[in-house]
Formats: sequence, C-alpha cells, structure tokens
Amino acid sequence: MDFFKYIILGILQGITEPLPVSSSGHIFLFKSLFKTNLFNDLNLEIFLNFASFIAILIIFREDVINLIKGFFTFIGSKGKKCAEEFKYCMLIVVGTIPVGILGLVIKDPLEEMLSKNVFLVGFGFLVTAIALLLVMKSNGSKEDNDITYRDAIIIGLCQAIALTPGISRSGMTLVGCLLCGLSRKSSLKYAFMLYFPVSVVTMILGVKDLVGGGLVVSLLGYYAIGMIFAFIFTYIAYKWLTSLVQNGKLWKFSIYLFIISLFTIIYFI
Repeated sequence: MDFFKYIILGILQGITEPLPVSSSGHIFLFKSLFKTNLFNDLNLEIFLNFASFIAILIIFREDVINLIKGFFTFIGSKGKKCAEEFKYCMLIVVGTIPVGILGLVIKDPLEEMLSKNVFLVGFGFLVTAIALLLVMKSNGSKEDNDITYRDAIIIGLCQAIALTPGISRSGMTLVGCLLCGLSRKSSLKYAFMLYFPVSVVTMILGVKDLVGGGLVVSLLGYYAIGMIFAFIFTYIAYKWLTSLVQNGKLWKFSIYLFIISLFTIIYFI
C-alpha cells in the first residue's frame, strides 16, 4: 500500500511538471484534499523533482551540450564563433532574472497565504486556462536566433507570474513565447531552457534543507519507486505536450483547467 502511494505521487509529479497545468497547484490541491504526511515530505519532493529534471535534461541534452560548449568557446575565442550560442545563453539568464527577484520577495508569503485560502489556487488554474486559450492559434515566425532581449524579459515576467500555485510555469512561458511571435518549436525550446536554471536553484536550496533535516534511510526504497514513475511520466508527458503544441491544441489543457478550477473554488470557498 505504501509503495502504491509513492507510485501515485511519482505519476502526479511526472505528468504535471512539463504539462501546462501547474504541478505546484496540484500539490497544494492534493495536500488539502488528502491529509497525508507524504505531501509534506520535503525529501520526497526533492527526489521527485530531481527525477523530472533528469527526464527533461535527457530530452534536451543535445541543445544543452551545444549551448554550454558554444558559451565557453565564445568566451575563449572572443570572436564571432559560437556567438549565437552565447547570445542564447544570455537570453536564458535575462529570462530567469524576473522569477529570481520575485521568488526571493514573495514566494514564501504567497505560499503561506494560499495554504490558508486554498480556493485561490482555483483562480490560478483559471488564469492559466484563459492564457492558453489566448494563444491556441498562435504560431509566430521567430526562430531561436530571432529572440530579442525584450522578448526574454517579457517571457521571464510571464514565468515569474507562475510563482503562484495554480498558474503553470510551462504554460505561462509558452504563452509569453507565442505572444512574442516565436514559432511553436522555438517556444517549446526556450520555455524549457528557462526551466533548467530555476530547477537547479530550487534543487540546491532543497538539498541544503535536506542536509539540515536529515534523510530517513528506510524510505529510500519508496523514494526510488516514486522517482522511477516521475521520470517515466515526465518523459511521456513532455512528448505529449510537444505533439499538442505543434498541432495548436493547447486549448485541450484549458478545458481540464476550467473544470479543476471550478471544483477547487466551489469545494474550498
């Protein structure tokens, strides 16, 4: 029975992490619906997030390797060689700044407020649903090399809005990309390139807390099974997301979000 619980949590993490439905919103919702200590296990959260991170890193491994190599090659040569890769890395940095600043200021107070007013998470789901509807037909002409620093700031601000549980990070960054005129393919890439620095910082802070709080060795087997399912379903969910974005079917997520938004608001108000 315990293994089954960890499998469910792994699947929940895996599905909601890449999809534009807000993983944090679902965790808040499940914490409130099911009074179980599993949802308050920081160690488990760190391990499951790490599994999702590895899955997405594997998907984008070639892009990540090329960008890292290009970045340091440009710095070393100080010429035009790999200038495009260097610029793309800087666009990732610029796009990450808004969420970094706002995260330090409002994240903890916001989560405390929402923990006492869970119905507000429903409004977060509603915001994501409406935002996805706004861009369901969008497919710009800008490719990777056409992204500007202005675009990066706008997209970064969209990502920062998603600090609110219920508002999806991947959803809002995709919306920002499409509103800035990026193609669907470039939107997917840039949205998930912005995921990496935020995820790395979050994991570092989590590991710091983990070291301070200690690790229950007897639970490692349960964590492992949860990680396996989180990894598998993150990979599957991203592939599904790619198909829906390329075919202009983000509206399908809006339907789900409208339903869960209505349920959350009515149930907890």
